[in-house]
Amino acid sequence: QQHLVEAGGGLVQPGGSLRLSCVASGFITDVYAIGWFRQAPGKEREAVSCISMSGGSTDYADSVKGRFTISRDNAQNTVYLQMNNLEPEDTAVYYCEATRTFRLCMLYPDYWGQGTQVTVSS
Repeated sequence: QQHLVEAGGGLVQPGGSLRLSCVASGFITDVYAIGWFRQAPGKEREAVSCISMSGGSTDYADSVKGRFTISRDNAQNTVYLQMNNLEPEDTAVYYCEATRTFRLCMLYPDYWGQGTQVTVSS
């Protein structure tokens, strides 16, 4: 059975940094694009970033470009989201997801994790 488990969320002050991780189990991760969505209270879930199977291609939402960096270690079945210069507007539950097709990664994920809370507040 496929599982995606997120970790690394927490409370951080504006301007601070966090690194989220997503560990995949139960499927061959290097045939899946892996990405992140987030959902703030009262808002729809939105795509944040995605990385291709090989790690050679990445995509970001405009709101996080230049601040967030996605990377992957297929040997460890892990994808990371480094978040710098965090803003209160980044407060949300962050979900890891996996998709068989990179071009659909920020549109129609196949698998979801349970989410990890990120709160940016002073």
